Amino acid sequence: MKILGKIFMVLSFIFLYAPLIVMVVFSFNSTRSTSVMKGLSFEWYKNLFANEQIMNALSNTLTLAILSSVIAVVLGTVATVGLYYLKNKLLKRSLNALTNIPMMNPDIVTGFSMMLLFTFIAGIIGAKSALGFHTMLIAHITFSLPYVILNIKPSLDSTDIFLQDAARDLGCNRLQAFFKVILPSIRSGIISGFIMAFTLSLDDFVITYFTAGTDFQTLPLYIYSMKRGIKPNIYALYSIIFISVLVLLFLSNYFKSKSIKQKKKEILL
Repeated sequence: MKILGKIFMVLSFIFLYAPLIVMVVFSFNSTRSTSVMKGLSFEWYKNLFANEQIMNALSNTLTLAILSSVIAVVLGTVATVGLYYLKNKLLKRSLNALTNIPMMNPDIVTGFSMMLLFTFIAGIIGAKSALGFHTMLIAHITFSLPYVILNIKPSLDSTDIFLQDAARDLGCNRLQAFFKVILPSIRSGIISGFIMAFTLSLDDFVITYFTAGTDFQTLPLYIYSMKRGIKPNIYALYSIIFISVLVLLFLSNYFKSKSIKQKKKEILL
């Protein structure tokens, strides 16, 4: 059974990562073929950075991902701390359950419901355009927020509850105690939450498709609009994104493991 389990695990990893490896390899192909490798070249990487439409879509994607991630981290940190110090157990459980709903919802349900909401609000206030960058930003913050809370919560749960009281005894007010004691202790969770939110925003298509206007196009939307097939320069683009996301995930795991080791040392001391 152990051998079969290992074989199944290896086959699963091959099935998951073989297409990504093929994509990276063919991004260096010297010809336009996406099925036959005839030589190595950086031609498609040069073509990628010379393509104004792709660079504009990439810029829009990064702008949306960074801005939504920063706002989600700020709101998520405040929400997590608020939930942590909430004394009403029933209300606390209810809010925790509500926080998990966006993660359980299918993307198509979230995207469609948000589109209806934004259209309804635009009709009430008489806005000319119901959808645009602002609706995409709100949507990305909404689906990123639960993941940010999920990353910060374990760091806060493992923090000594008497640290803030000790800081206040030494002359800090509540706000100073939060910034000088609580915030540094949950820093690894905040960084992990930001990386997670950034990765989710960078990757999202379905919710973005439903909440996007005509004046702001992200990379997933641009790729979807390519009806004539994918060119090798898109292989180059997504190879860069894949490697970047892989590095971000390694950093996220590094900060998490570092935080756990630090907490264990503090407990031993």
